[in-house]
Amino acid sequence: MPYETIRVDIDLSTHIATLTLARPDKLNSFTRAMHAELRAGLDEAEALGARAIVLTGAGRGFCAGQDLADLSFTPGAMTDLGSLIDEHFNPLIRRLQAMPLPVIAAVNGIAAGAGANLALACDITLAARSSSFVQSFVKIGLVPDSGGTAFLPQRIGMARALGLAITGDKLNADEAARWGLVWQVVDDADLLSAATRLAVQLAQQPTRAIAAIKRAMRASTTHTLDEQLDLERDLQRELGASHDYAEGVAAFIEKRAPRFEGR
Repeated sequence: MPYETIRVDIDLSTHIATLTLARPDKLNSFTRAMHAELRAGLDEAEALGARAIVLTGAGRGFCAGQDLADLSFTPGAMTDLGSLIDEHFNPLIRRLQAMPLPVIAAVNGIAAGAGANLALACDITLAARSSSFVQSFVKIGLVPDSGGTAFLPQRIGMARALGLAITGDKLNADEAARWGLVWQVVDDADLLSAATRLAVQLAQQPTRAIAAIKRAMRASTTHTLDEQLDLERDLQRELGASHDYAEGVAAFIEKRAPRFEGR
């Protein structure tokens, strides 16, 4: 399908899909149209057999969150933010978390508000050295959404999460890495190539195992130990019947590199 607010590039030879938020004049802030196109882009990537996705932004920013110009502030007809979240942001975050393949955020420039939490909803977050993260919600009297109140305490602890959310202070990339908010910081010029190399690496891995790892790790935040042990057992049983498990064992015995197919 034609896209106006994002770009979708799918390399069938490497099974890598690169989705680029493409409203650079607005720092790639979200509109309802961009939400719809991003959902369609994820659908297209999965349907065409992508085994890893890179999500990034065009221009000098990753994503500045919600575009306020896309909302109504007319008295008596103001946009219901709860409905906006229910219809657009929450489904996107749930979709990214549940994608059965790895999703890499390549954060260039500012990641603010829902844009910051969009990056944290991906499986691995790479940050350009000049990038920054800001929970800007408090600046307009709101609470972090798009999973921010879950992702921040999980990654950096309650004290730092509350500090960032309550002050709305900007966190630079190097500090974000030291705190454990992102996986890695790379030089600006190397960001997309580093994200693509990582995506190629992950696309060659056993995709079903990666999906199961994602599921298990995320379940651990609400499971008891007994529930988590049972989930590990069930996932291991399922994966033990997969092609990639058999291939991995054969490659180990034959002392060669495995040829995983994601099944």
